[in-house]
Amino acid sequence: MTTTADAPPRQKETLEAAVIRFAGDSGDGMQITGNQFTNTAALFGNDLATFPDYPAEIRAPAGTLPGVSGFQIHFGARDINTPGDALDALIAMNAAALKANLPDLKPNGILVVNVDNFKDLDLRKAQMTSDPLEDHSLEGYRLFPVELTRLTRAALRDIGLDAKSMDRCKNFFALGMCYWLFNRSADATERWLDEKFRAKPILAEANKLALKAGFAYCEATQAFQVSYEVPPAKLTPGTYRNLSGNTALALGFVAAARQAGLSLFQGSYPITPASDILHELAALKEFGVVTFQAEDEIAAIAAAVGAAYAGSLAITTTSGPGMALKGEALGLATMVELPLVVVNVQRGGPSTGLPTKTEQADLLQALFGRNSEAPIPVLAAATPGDCFWVALEASRIALKYMLPVVVLSDGYLANGAEPWRIPDLDELGEVPVRLRTEVEGFEPYVRDPRTLARPWAVPGTPGLEHRVGGLEKQDGSGNVSYDPLNHERMVRLRAEKVEAVIVDVPDAVPAGDPDGDVLVVGWGSTHGAITAALAAVRQEGHRVGHVHLRHLNPLPKNLEEVLRRYRQVLVPELNMGQLAWVLRAKYLVDTVSYCKVQGKPFKHAELKARIEEMVGGESR
Repeated sequence: MTTTADAPPRQKETLEAAVIRFAGDSGDGMQITGNQFTNTAALFGNDLATFPDYPAEIRAPAGTLPGVSGFQIHFGARDINTPGDALDALIAMNAAALKANLPDLKPNGILVVNVDNFKDLDLRKAQMTSDPLEDHSLEGYRLFPVELTRLTRAALRDIGLDAKSMDRCKNFFALGMCYWLFNRSADATERWLDEKFRAKPILAEANKLALKAGFAYCEATQAFQVSYEVPPAKLTPGTYRNLSGNTALALGFVAAARQAGLSLFQGSYPITPASDILHELAALKEFGVVTFQAEDEIAAIAAAVGAAYAGSLAITTTSGPGMALKGEALGLATMVELPLVVVNVQRGGPSTGLPTKTEQADLLQALFGRNSEAPIPVLAAATPGDCFWVALEASRIALKYMLPVVVLSDGYLANGAEPWRIPDLDELGEVPVRLRTEVEGFEPYVRDPRTLARPWAVPGTPGLEHRVGGLEKQDGSGNVSYDPLNHERMVRLRAEKVEAVIVDVPDAVPAGDPDGDVLVVGWGSTHGAITAALAAVRQEGHRVGHVHLRHLNPLPKNLEEVLRRYRQVLVPELNMGQLAWVLRAKYLVDTVSYCKVQGKPFKHAELKARIEEMVGGESR
C-alpha cells in the first residue's frame, strides 16, 4: 500500500517594501517588463520609484556585459524615495545579466535565472571562467533555476509562431512569475497587450499565454513555497498616474502654454536621454503644440529663438553635448531678451561619454557656459514628478522677465518614474503674458521698472516695427551701439534682470532640524537618496538638516544665513563638486564635497554613512 504525502502549505509574507530588478539583453524586453510591473504596482496603490538602466552601446553583441539592460523598481506601503540600494529579487535572463547585477542582490535574496542561457558560449561571452549554477558560488541566495526559454516555447507551441517570435515572449513568462511571487493581478498587463498588439492579435495572445504560463509555473512547482504581499501605501487622496521625468517635462510645458494662452513650439534634435520629450510633445498637437525636429542642435535652438520672437512659448531640449552646441544661440537669446526655455537632460561625459548613464556635471556649463557676460536663471528638478512643476516655473519666469531659462534634469529623472497626483487646474497658478500692442511710447528696449523686462512686440503688429540681433543694443531704442558706456550699462542691466528673479525664489527652509551638526545641501536627482539618509540619521538622534535647491541662479536670498546655522555643510553631487564650488565662492562657507561620478545615482546608505562620519567627528 502506498500513500501520497500532501504538499507543504504555501506561505504568504507581508513586506513593507520590496526591490526587484529585471536584467537581460537589450533585446529581452526588460524595460517593457519593468514598466508593466511598475504600472501594476501603481494601480494596486503602492508608492514606488524606478531606475531603468540602458546599455550605452546601441548594438552590443547579444549575451555580453556591454549589452546588459536592467529595470529596477522599489515599491512599498510607505513613502518610497529611491529605487532601492540592494535587491530583494533579481531576474537574470542570461549569464552576463547575472554577472553584472549579482553584487547588488541581498544575501538570501531571490534569484531567478534562465538556465537556457548558461551554455558554454554564454559563459564565455559573459567572461565567466566557471558555471555559477554548478560551482556553488550562488549558495548565499535563494536560487530558482528555470528553463524560461524552453517553458515559453512549450506554452506557445500550438499558437503558430516561429521559434524566434516565441522566444521574444519569455520576458512575459518571467513577469508572470513575479506577479505570482508578489500577489499581483495580470489584468492590467493583459489589457495593455491587447491595445499594444491590436493590429497583430496573435502576438497579444502569445504574450498573454506566456504571462499565464509563468504564473502557473510558480503555482504548480513546489520550489516556490513563499509569496509576498506589499500592501498599498497611504498616499494623499487624488487621481494618480505613473509618470517619468521626461513625460512630466512635456506635460509641464503644455500646461504652461495653456495657462499663458500661447502656442508651444519645441525645436529639438534627438539626443539621449532627452529625446522622449520630443516624442511626447509630437503627440499633443491638439493642444496647440508645434514640434520641429531639426537637422542639428544649432538649427534647433535657432528655430526656437525665432518662435519666441514670433510670440510662442519656445523651448528646446538636449543633453550636455547638445548644450555645448547651443551656446552661441543661447547668447543670442540673452542679447535679444526673448523668453526661451532650454532643457538639459544631463548624462555622463565629456564628449559622447556615457550616453545612457546619469550625471550632474553640467551645472557650471548652465551657469557660465556662454561667451562674455551672459547670466541666465537656472532651475533643477528634484524628482520625476517635480519635472512638471519645474517646467511650469521656468516658463513663468521666462515669460515674466523676457529672458532665456535653463532647466536641468538628468538621465535618472528622465527615465525613472513615480506615482504622480494629477493637479487641479487651479493649482497650476497663472502664467501672465503681456504682448505689447500700444504704439505710443514704444521702444523695443524700454523696460518694466520692476522686472526690467523689455516689451514683447510680435512681428506684424502695426506701428511696432523693430529689429533684433546679436550686436549690442542701445538702451531703449534697440539700435546697434558700440558706445563703451552703453555696453557696460546693458551688461549690468541684463545681470540685474536675472537678479530681479529672486523675488520669485522661495526662501530656503531646511527639512529636518533647523540647525545642528550637518546641513546637507543638494540639487537635482540626489533628493530621494538625501531624504532617505536624513530620516535614518535623525532616527539615531543626530541634528541634521537638508536644503534642496530648485533655483540655482539666483540662489535663495536667505541661503547664506541658513548655511551658517550648522557646524558643517555637506554637498553630495554626481560630479566633482560643482555646487560646492559655487557655495564656497559666493558665501565663503567651508563646504564638504561628496562626489560620485560612476554613471549611477547615490545609494542612501552611502550618504547615511558619510553624514554619520561627519556628526561623529570633524569633517575631512
